[in-house]
Amino acid sequence: MKNLEEEVKKKYFTDFSGLFKAKLLRVVPRGMEVTEFAGVTSEYTCRVIAEYDRRLVRLLDDGMLLAVRNFRTRGNELRYTLMEIVRFWPEHFGLKGLKDYHYYPIQFEVVEQSVGDWETSDRSTMVINIVAVPINYDLVINQEGEMHFEKGFSYPVVGDDVYILNAETIKEMYNKGISKKYGEREEASLGVVKMFERVEGRNKIPVFVDFDSLIKYHFGIFAFTGGGKSNLLSTIIRKIINNTKENKIIIFDISCEYPFLLLDVLCDDNVESRVVLESKVSNWEEFYKSIVKPKKYEKDERVKKGFEKVFEKNRVTFITEELFSIPTYGDILREINAYMRANADKPLYVEILERLEVFVKEFMEDNNLTEGDPISENFAQEFSQKASELADTKGIWKQSEVYGWLTSRETLLEKLEKSKERREREGLTLEEIIDLIENEKSSVRLICISISEAEIIKRLAMNITNKILLKRKQTFRTTPQVLFVFDEAQEFVPGREARGLDRECSEGIERLLRQGRKYGLGGCIATQRVAYLNTNVLQQLHTNFVSTLPRIYDRNTVSKHFNLDREIVDKTLEFVPGEWLLASYIATGISNVPIFIKAENSEDVIEKFLEEVNEK
Repeated sequence: MKNLEEEVKKKYFTDFSGLFKAKLLRVVPRGMEVTEFAGVTSEYTCRVIAEYDRRLVRLLDDGMLLAVRNFRTRGNELRYTLMEIVRFWPEHFGLKGLKDYHYYPIQFEVVEQSVGDWETSDRSTMVINIVAVPINYDLVINQEGEMHFEKGFSYPVVGDDVYILNAETIKEMYNKGISKKYGEREEASLGVVKMFERVEGRNKIPVFVDFDSLIKYHFGIFAFTGGGKSNLLSTIIRKIINNTKENKIIIFDISCEYPFLLLDVLCDDNVESRVVLESKVSNWEEFYKSIVKPKKYEKDERVKKGFEKVFEKNRVTFITEELFSIPTYGDILREINAYMRANADKPLYVEILERLEVFVKEFMEDNNLTEGDPISENFAQEFSQKASELADTKGIWKQSEVYGWLTSRETLLEKLEKSKERREREGLTLEEIIDLIENEKSSVRLICISISEAEIIKRLAMNITNKILLKRKQTFRTTPQVLFVFDEAQEFVPGREARGLDRECSEGIERLLRQGRKYGLGGCIATQRVAYLNTNVLQQLHTNFVSTLPRIYDRNTVSKHFNLDREIVDKTLEFVPGEWLLASYIATGISNVPIFIKAENSEDVIEKFLEEVNEK
């Protein structure tokens, strides 16, 4: 057993060339009180003490994994409880003894003398304190010295040695089975693990995710303004396009920024793509002015060349249907309900309106329609006729508002006719956008709908997702996989207090995420305001990227819904842009273990592209 332990230390652990010597000081049970806000993933936290060395303070990092032998070790098998460092700090024995009531000159003298101590390696005076949270996995080593990871609760041996998992073990743990799928190519990784960065000569540990699982089981990106949310999302989109063969992506870009962030993809001759705007642009200058650029690129003349190239490739189009002018079946039902409420004291009027409501719902059911679908010409004709018949009911006063409304429903046909007249042939209709995604002959892999008008893009999101989901159900298709991206998701999936169009859109996307994975349809939710989202949508996300969220209720929401320990979520407050907490049930090598990563910077890719396109 001793020989096995020595072999394990060399193969799977690191002590930073003899600098790390630590013991498990205590296990601190957590209170049994349960609240709806606190996210807790383990029954205890661990306090570790390590011998002081100033070089070690520089090498340690949050997110590193510690291993301590546990009570489940038996026979020729070694078992270690794994825990993640959430904070650490050096402590001086002399300073610890200082109190506020001590004589001030004595306090100054002790503090001044301690400064020199930090430069030494006096282990009798100083120590490094570490707080770690168990990740509910054991590292199991068999008698042949081979390792595997086993999920479950275990209790570590207090007072035993503590080890740090080395870079190779971490790499195998986080990327098991996934890195090989992509040939361990660096361009397929999202970034690097945020640890061992300060160790000289140490190769960085790449982080891979299974893009197919990422799409199929949905994912979320949550960060406050300036945290790099759009940067990470554009990186993920680029990686999916470049490292999968058939997957398609449709972005609902209400902030109109992704045509810039994905300039290189939109110009790629090997990737068919479209940018869909709210209205027609006649030249590349108009296209350039309609898109939001990061501040550092607002006056960069090189950017214009990129937009010009996209426009020359005929990849810029616009939506030809003014969806906000065409009522939906939901609009009709809400209008009927409004008249019912206004005439609640007139039973005859309410009865007639209820009959009209039944007519609408039966028409929808017979034709497999949803409230988000725009009305058809056939419906408008039948509805107008039915309303006129009901208006002739005995007892309806011809000067009443209800009578006037019932007898004027032919205006719906006029709206539909005007909508047809406004369509321009070179743009895209709603059905044509859907066809680009669903038609097997279509080679388009990326559609970016960049429309800032909230009502229009919400209706598009609602109608496109509903229709594609319905088509997949009717045809039993599961390929190609389609990723629907909802940036600024608080606009698309607000909480249950939402009403009208907001609620319809939220419920439609919720339905997509609930049912979509059976039909190869996945979703990405990206926002800075997690607490204001539809919680049913959050519960569908199997992979999450979390960066700085300064508001405590946003962090509480993340901790509670994604089963992440609150202490780990709070570490994101220390992140700089580009640093993320990644946790996934399905898309990483190990399930639901928080990983601190540093993502690839999308602007580096854009910078390289701008240099190349301006050299030609």
